[in-house]
Amino acid sequence: MNIKKNLATSVLAGTIFLSGVANAAPAVPVERETVNQIALLQSLTLGYFDGSITVGELKNLGNIGIGTFDGLDGEMILLDGVMYRADSDLKINVVDDKVTVPFSNVTFFEKDFSVKLKNISDKNLLEDILNKLIKKRGENTFYFVKIPAVLNEILVRSESKQQKPYPTLVQALQATQKEKTFQNISGTIVGLYCPDYMSGLNTAGWHFHFISGDKTVGGHVLELNIKLATAEFDKTDNFNLKIPKKKSFQNLNLAQDLSSDIHKAEKDTGLGDKGGK
Repeated sequence: MNIKKNLATSVLAGTIFLSGVANAAPAVPVERETVNQIALLQSLTLGYFDGSITVGELKNLGNIGIGTFDGLDGEMILLDGVMYRADSDLKINVVDDKVTVPFSNVTFFEKDFSVKLKNISDKNLLEDILNKLIKKRGENTFYFVKIPAVLNEILVRSESKQQKPYPTLVQALQATQKEKTFQNISGTIVGLYCPDYMSGLNTAGWHFHFISGDKTVGGHVLELNIKLATAEFDKTDNFNLKIPKKKSFQNLNLAQDLSSDIHKAEKDTGLGDKGGK
């Protein structure tokens, strides 16, 4: 990757790197124990939906991850090195390497520890259990989690691709978000935990996406009920932020408090159409 800016500062046991994003292969070996982030959740919240890195380039930075695609075109699930999209109808398709990405978090998954889960009645309970586990191992670093699960039900959402001039993220979800509950389904939940100090670059806490075992349906997780599962954790101490080079990104007002909009976008149901159960 043609890196024009590389600012390194020490953070806890790891390192933050800030670098411009260009359309080229990585020029240096990728550090596997790193969460690589494209742009900011805050920039996505403001409606910056322009892709700044291709799917092919992103897969050079990790084999597991979440995010979205150019124009806010559905929900991203990167799993075992394959890039999937949950489209506006919650249906899964494999994404071409030439498609671009405006926001994502990826890493190379290497299991550090795991835990069996049973009868998890809702997403809040799942997060409580996961939080207790990571608190013992250090809550001021990053964790990716991969959860193969048998679910009693799961509520997921996705959205339609937007056209310029782009709305904000909440406006786009209010106009096009579709939700659907799937019952008695197996699949994999992919999750990212960001520590509290990341609230200016992402959202603190957990963010989950889901893909069914048969790779037909999925989306951003709004609610769930787990029958049986195994949560596999990858503790990752380094964070690499790749900043879009476009002037329109530089013109964003990223100093404003976007926490309310981020909460709506991440947590709220009923922002758009419900696909039914």
